[in-house]
Amino acid sequence: MSTEIKPATGRGDRFNSSRKAELLNKIEGIPDDINFAIFIEENEGIISVSEDKTIRVWLKRDSGTYWPSIVNFMPSQCSSVEYVPETRTLFVGQENGTISQFLLSEDCNRLSPIKEYLAHNGRITQLIFAKNSGWILSCARDKTFAAHCIETSNKIGGYTFEAWCTSMQFDSLSKHVFVGDYAGQITMLKLQQSGASLVTILKGHTASVRSLHWSDGPQLLFSGSADNSVIVWDLGGRRGTTYELQGHQNKVSALGYVKNTQELISAGEDSVVVLWKINCMRKAAPDWVESDTCQLCAKPFFWNIKAMFEQKALGVNRQHHCRNCGKAVCDKCSPNRINIPIMGFEYDVRVCNTCHTTLKDTDRPSLATFLDVKHSVVAIDVDEEKKRILTVGQDRIIKIWDLSNLW
Repeated sequence: MSTEIKPATGRGDRFNSSRKAELLNKIEGIPDDINFAIFIEENEGIISVSEDKTIRVWLKRDSGTYWPSIVNFMPSQCSSVEYVPETRTLFVGQENGTISQFLLSEDCNRLSPIKEYLAHNGRITQLIFAKNSGWILSCARDKTFAAHCIETSNKIGGYTFEAWCTSMQFDSLSKHVFVGDYAGQITMLKLQQSGASLVTILKGHTASVRSLHWSDGPQLLFSGSADNSVIVWDLGGRRGTTYELQGHQNKVSALGYVKNTQELISAGEDSVVVLWKINCMRKAAPDWVESDTCQLCAKPFFWNIKAMFEQKALGVNRQHHCRNCGKAVCDKCSPNRINIPIMGFEYDVRVCNTCHTTLKDTDRPSLATFLDVKHSVVAIDVDEEKKRILTVGQDRIIKIWDLSNLW
């Protein structure tokens, strides 16, 4: 089977690229929703966990198709997974809050139980194994974060939040944990043998954080949200700068990063995978200015009753904002739409007449590549060495894509 991914339609000619990717394979037949899937790079295999309470290990056969070598049933729905290839250790988070640790055999035909951690009282949403420390980190819908030592099985630290924990990342060098929640916040914790302590809270999203990814090279944190946006947080540079990437038309559900090409991969419920160029000069969008009148024509907005009466202004004059300069403008002063890739706006957004006149004659090359993967994505995994990714869809299908022509 070999199918091309074509750039998503309805996004303008700038996304029509000769760079293409191929659909290498599909894994179908799982009877319930798949929550996560990850590559077993050393065995040409894939591990999936799903709502039917199963862990499945899929191996690629001589025919080129994937068949299950292991189907392991668990006490409750399997909601998250973490695999450590160096030791062939598998951690599986469950709906009931338990983390189960297994050893995967060399031939991928047997899962041997090792131990269990009673970590939470609700669905575990993310697992991360801290290799240098020997900790298994978890967050869950019971609004808690927990860290356990795999050698002693003891809990070394935890933290309680005000909303569901939805995603998590860990910086092994500084031992900082980033936890995204349902309220749209990202909490930064410092993890030590004595426990976890609050460092700061990052606020920028207007809806729940669906995915996080930490890149230890450039020291950047990426967050994808149900508000359709990705935010890049420059934490390692100590500049405290952030900028948004606007390319999805629906919730951003999964993130990945390619170190060699310095590209961020985002995937969402709009059935689109976007490859963002990160190693280029970008410009943060301006803060929006609040005003009682249009900053171009001085016409009062509808809540400025006194000015409307004095000017005998008729009709409802709504306030909008120019995405390029941030000024508060009315409908008549901002009828145009244009893309601004350097600010992360890959699709057309509202701009004022002044900015439109300037931007329309400016070269605005796209800084992203759009791929239509033909299903609403809930999770991805990246195999950078073999230049491929997998996407897990709401259609209960796992797709494996070859991106060698893109990288």
